Amino acid sequence: MRATILPLVFLGLVSAQSFAQENFVDKHVKVYYEPGRFGGWPANHGIWIWGNEILVGFGRGYYKDLGPEKHNIDRDKPEEHVLARSLDGGETWTLEHPNDKGFLLPQGKEGLHGTELPGVPLKPSVYCPGDIDFTHPDFAMALRMTSVHAGSSNFYYSYDRGKVWEGPFFVPSFGIEGTAARTDYIVDGKRSCTVFLTAPKASGEEGRPFCMRTRDGGTAWEFLSWIGEEMEGFAIMPSSVRISDTELITAIRCQTETRKRIALYVSNDNGYSWTYLNDPVADTGKGNPASMIKLADGRICITYGVRAVPYRMCAKLSSDNGRTWGPEITLRNDGSGRDLGYPRTVQRPDGKVVTVYYFMDAQTGPERYIGATIWDPAKM
Repeated sequence: MRATILPLVFLGLVSAQSFAQENFVDKHVKVYYEPGRFGGWPANHGIWIWGNEILVGFGRGYYKDLGPEKHNIDRDKPEEHVLARSLDGGETWTLEHPNDKGFLLPQGKEGLHGTELPGVPLKPSVYCPGDIDFTHPDFAMALRMTSVHAGSSNFYYSYDRGKVWEGPFFVPSFGIEGTAARTDYIVDGKRSCTVFLTAPKASGEEGRPFCMRTRDGGTAWEFLSWIGEEMEGFAIMPSSVRISDTELITAIRCQTETRKRIALYVSNDNGYSWTYLNDPVADTGKGNPASMIKLADGRICITYGVRAVPYRMCAKLSSDNGRTWGPEITLRNDGSGRDLGYPRTVQRPDGKVVTVYYFMDAQTGPERYIGATIWDPAKM
């Protein structure tokens, strides 16, 4: 796999401006920015951490002004799925191109938001032979949808921190007409892993979350349950945390014409049934998913973007496994438009948190870029 320093890209500090006085925010950095390009949607891809080494995926396309209501990506040009790696806890980043060897292809010949990727070798999906060691110290798994609406999904895995990936392997459909997988999994044991993803509703419209589990290293998968009842609008993009051997929580992006929120569900029987708990975030503007992690001190941390004035990246903390939540913590509020968010979050060994997202601001220009905020929850 080829790893290069980003050409024509600034990797470093974003002007903190009014955030310098917020003692919990260390800095904002640019993970990826390139004039004339579009960087977007880390939540559609995944993030992984090994000590101070962090790997994050995102979409890299071409910028095109389509107006303030649209994703400003040129859909007539290719969109790559790429990775950025940091070896210093998110301070600096380099870009990697897994598509060079046919790994982590967006979807067959076409990207989710772009057109055919020229010169990219196609790898057919196959059934996983199993015996994946989910507890390998350098393990990573990525789950990818081929289409948001009634498509199929694949998964890949790596034993070398995402440098070489095995796959694509079919994600089972369980008789459901289409799945939309993004990377959300919990390692339960050497051969056992629980995966959370989204399927269409009975009407065929987007979407309803569910969870599945393998106990043999990826050959056979068990459908565990739907997460919540079908609802008006859609419920998609789970982000999940294990609380105990039997208790799980997951944060779901729920959206209707009039209400965009993040809802929390809890399972007390290891994923076989779910109960609605609360809305950690009652209003995300035009809608945004959450990234949820369990901190080293036991608190639950949820991060999210708000697509409403002031356009911002935020966090909330819970000291009781999501039963109640503290006030909204503003990580930054200098967004110049609503096309932002889709975060992925990890915690470093020193306790600081790295939240990666896509963003737009007046200082950088019209292009969307991948940014990261390094902040300290111990100061909350």
